[in-house]
Amino acid sequence: MIVRLSGKLVEKQDHAVVIDVQGLSYEVLVPVSIMKRIDDACNEEGRLSLIIYHYIQIAPSKGTPCLVGFLNGVERDFFLDFIKVSGIGPRAAVKALEKPISEIAGAIARNDQAFLKGLPGIGLQKAKEIVAKLQSKVGRYGLIQDAVSEGVVASGVEVSRDMTGWQQGALDVLLQLQYKKGEAQQMIRKALERNPDIQTAEELLNEIYNQRINA
Repeated sequence: MIVRLSGKLVEKQDHAVVIDVQGLSYEVLVPVSIMKRIDDACNEEGRLSLIIYHYIQIAPSKGTPCLVGFLNGVERDFFLDFIKVSGIGPRAAVKALEKPISEIAGAIARNDQAFLKGLPGIGLQKAKEIVAKLQSKVGRYGLIQDAVSEGVVASGVEVSRDMTGWQQGALDVLLQLQYKKGEAQQMIRKALERNPDIQTAEELLNEIYNQRINA
């Protein structure tokens, strides 16, 4: 199972890129919203690292391996939640995600069905299903920053001694989304001051998202 690809970007298509990894070329499907940031994500040598969702496209008498690429794991998590909605497969999701994921998450949070049904392949009924399925879990996705920052923070950051496990989990997500550590810790502190009854990372990220949009 392929979970990450790092290599030279050799070709961009409408919904895919081709990456050369030591002489092997991989076609990777990429949503439009992420494709717009691909060039900025490449280093000076044109090398690119993508988080991969690897699946098998089943057709009569054959199965075709397919790769979908993202710039961080939180984007991939949103994609995995998005394809849990009935009738939305991986290829349909790649085409549908033409707007920044943070904007789509915001539309889901506020039940903006008009925005959602404007996405390619998403009608009114699908928009309703997306809201019903995802509205309670989009906080972390609304915190995605649409610009690629220099110096992406690596996973496996040092655990803060004054944080519980689920608070550290929320911090890890914020660092993965390229927030500075001090900024992320302040966001967590303010969220807990505002709502001391929070008990999970998901609730904490939702509260952080809510306080940002209501600021």
